[in-house]
Amino acid sequence: MVLTGAAGRVGAAVRAPLRAAAERLVLVDRVPLDAEAPNEAVFQADLSDPAEAARVVGGANAGSPVGGGPPHPPEAVVHLAGVPDEAPFPDLVEGNILGTQRVLEAARAAGVPRVVLASSNRLTGLYRSTENVSAVMPPRPDGLYGVSKVAVEALGRLYADKFGLDVVCLRIGSLEARPSEPRHLATWLSHRDCAGFVLAALTVPAPGFLAAYAVSDNARRFWELDERLGYAPVDDAASYGVPDTFVGPDVPQGGDFASPAYTLKYLSDVSEGDG
Repeated sequence: MVLTGAAGRVGAAVRAPLRAAAERLVLVDRVPLDAEAPNEAVFQADLSDPAEAARVVGGANAGSPVGGGPPHPPEAVVHLAGVPDEAPFPDLVEGNILGTQRVLEAARAAGVPRVVLASSNRLTGLYRSTENVSAVMPPRPDGLYGVSKVAVEALGRLYADKFGLDVVCLRIGSLEARPSEPRHLATWLSHRDCAGFVLAALTVPAPGFLAAYAVSDNARRFWELDERLGYAPVDDAASYGVPDTFVGPDVPQGGDFASPAYTLKYLSDVSEGDG
C-alpha cells in the first residue's frame, strides 16, 4: 500500500492503522520521514514530476514484497498529498488537481486496483448549516480550495468510469485531536474515526466510484453518511463541552471559510495585475 502526504495531518492520523493493516506501507512526502516498523518504506518525492509519481506508485521499490521476491503493484494508494487549504488557484491546480491526476494515471498504468482520494467537506461549504447535505447533491464549494476538490472528485469518477479503477473520495471533516470551536459540533472528525473511514474505503467491496463524507458521530452533523462504506463513527464533539452557537439559517456550513475575505486575499494579486 502507498500513502502519499504521509507527513501531513491526515497522514499522521492514519499511518499506524494502515501499517497494521498492510503487508507493506510505502510512505511518500516532500519532507524526510523515517521508517518506524519493518514493513514501512519511505520515499521523499515531489509529485509535481510525473516520473516521480510513477516511481512511488508503480515502481519496483513501491511494489517489492517484504523480504524480497518479484515486484508487484501495491494493492491500493491512499492519496493525501496536496495543498491543504485556500491558496492561489495556480497552486491548487498544481498541488491538488494535477497531482491527483498524476497519481491516478500512475495507478492505472501500474495496475493498482484501488485509490482512496482525500476530498473535503469544503466542496459543499456554501450550503446553509440548517441543511442536511448528501454526497449526491451538487457541489457548492466555499472557496478555491473547494473548487479544486470538485475537480479531484471528477478525476476520480473519470478513472473509475473509463478505466475501471475503484476510487473512493472521502470528504474529510475537521480533523482535530479534540473539537475546539462551535462549528466542530457538526464537522469534527476524530483521529479514531478518520482511521476507520480510511480503512473502510480500502475494504468496501467493488465501490466503483464512491464519494462519501468522513465525519464523527456528531449530534449536530449536517452531512449524511454513506452506509455502503460499512463504517459507523463513534465519537461526538458534543462530549467535549464546545459552545453550541454555530448553526443558523444564514450561516454557511463552511463558516469563516465561506466568507469572501477568506478567498479575496488570494485573488488580490490577480486583481491588481488586471488594472
